[in-house]
Amino acid sequence: MVGNKQALVPRGMRNLAEVAVDFLDKGVLQQTIGHGGEKYLPYIAAIFFYVFFGNIFEVIPTFQMPGNARMATPLFLGVMTLVFFVAVGIKNQGPKYFYNACFPPGVPKALYILVAPIEFLSTFIVRPFSLAVRLFANMLAGHILIVTFAVLTAALWGFSISLIIVPFSFGMLVAMTGFEIMVSFLQAYVFAILAAVYIGGAMHPEH
Repeated sequence: MVGNKQALVPRGMRNLAEVAVDFLDKGVLQQTIGHGGEKYLPYIAAIFFYVFFGNIFEVIPTFQMPGNARMATPLFLGVMTLVFFVAVGIKNQGPKYFYNACFPPGVPKALYILVAPIEFLSTFIVRPFSLAVRLFANMLAGHILIVTFAVLTAALWGFSISLIIVPFSFGMLVAMTGFEIMVSFLQAYVFAILAAVYIGGAMHPEH
């Protein structure tokens, strides 16, 4: 484990892990939930690292397939996040959480017949589905682009007349690989920050 060794000045992987956890605490939880959000750091950190490491397999030779480019994994993470923020809502608001989620204050009562079904679908159906589809679609698209330029480079390498195109296709392969490393991080960050937003909304009915 990264944190097993006790030292006054953390080094190596322990230092990297502490920086990452501190970033999630200050850059995600404190910005979305605020006070009281630190107790949800283990879940947000687990989600972030699971998504990131699942994504980064896309650029590892011999693997080159992100785990989140298959819909089952993002969908499971979306449903798990749904269960988590509903549990937080019930814990903080009791059974009234479902009423508060579907009947937001300040809406004319006559409009609740339209607003309540929309809020129910938005909160309990669209949220987990959008989390899953966003992650799945981005990672699958990136995988297809990298594979396309890799295959193109390999195919053109054997034809002398096409060697002038090889540097372009190889350059695009390198550029797309670097871009996908960034996307792997961004998708993990977006998933984590949206999960934190949903948890914060479940904690505070006025949100």
